[in-house]
Amino acid sequence: MIAYLGLGLLGSSFVRAMLRRGEPVQVWNRSADKGRALEAEGAKAFDKVEDAVRGATRVHLTLSDDAAVDDVLERARPALAPNAILLDHTTTSPVGTEARAARFEAARIAFMHTPVFMGPPNALDATGVMLAAGPRDRFELVRPELEKMTGKLVYLGPDPKRAAVFKLLGNLFLIEMMSGVADVFSLARSAGVAPADAASLFDFFNPAALLSQRVKRMLEAEFERPSFTLEMARKDVRLMLESADHAGARLIELPGVATEMDLWLSRGHAKQDWMVIAKDALKAT
Repeated sequence: MIAYLGLGLLGSSFVRAMLRRGEPVQVWNRSADKGRALEAEGAKAFDKVEDAVRGATRVHLTLSDDAAVDDVLERARPALAPNAILLDHTTTSPVGTEARAARFEAARIAFMHTPVFMGPPNALDATGVMLAAGPRDRFELVRPELEKMTGKLVYLGPDPKRAAVFKLLGNLFLIEMMSGVADVFSLARSAGVAPADAASLFDFFNPAALLSQRVKRMLEAEFERPSFTLEMARKDVRLMLESADHAGARLIELPGVATEMDLWLSRGHAKQDWMVIAKDALKAT
């Protein structure tokens, strides 16, 4: 028996996919109507979380944050079966995840953090990426079931907080990438180019093709052999900011990048590759 706690867009899509595979699912949500809506598709809904997990050998969660996960699991805990495994798909903090895993290990309750890079359509179609961190034997036990839920399952090792870290890293990149696209549209509009026309840039210019090479150079700290010097990159940033300012357009990310570039110029790095601004981030902690 499977229990699923948290029936937002992602959770309800996971449940629908399980039901389509013929798996019995007991569900719970803070607002009971979401659980009742899934009963027509074969789920069994409960008003109390402890009733939803009773008898389940796998308990999946997709909740809002660390506080919600802790609250729901504490209420569910007395009714958990001795052989139940908790599989938390919630995006949570590394510190909170580590503390949670330690508490459940001490109580001899199996827990794994399994966050996802998936939207509701991915959950429904078993595509996208799922991360997992926790004891290897526990991962191997649930691997066949987790693989049914996603297109790619990535095990990140026994450290329970590692999946939480990688999930935040991925979301960080996505957020900053799309904020950068918003800056592209703002700068384009300030120069009289419609955002839809500006988007055609990516039909012939593919920044993703440069990513792995640039990351490799950054990790190797190859700043002394520049392909684009910091002083010239800062000049281009000045032109971008001036163009936007002239038209009264507001950029999201670029002013912060300019401030960081100025710091590294003041440190005497004008002739080095502009990626030298990542030097502090690369230092061992």
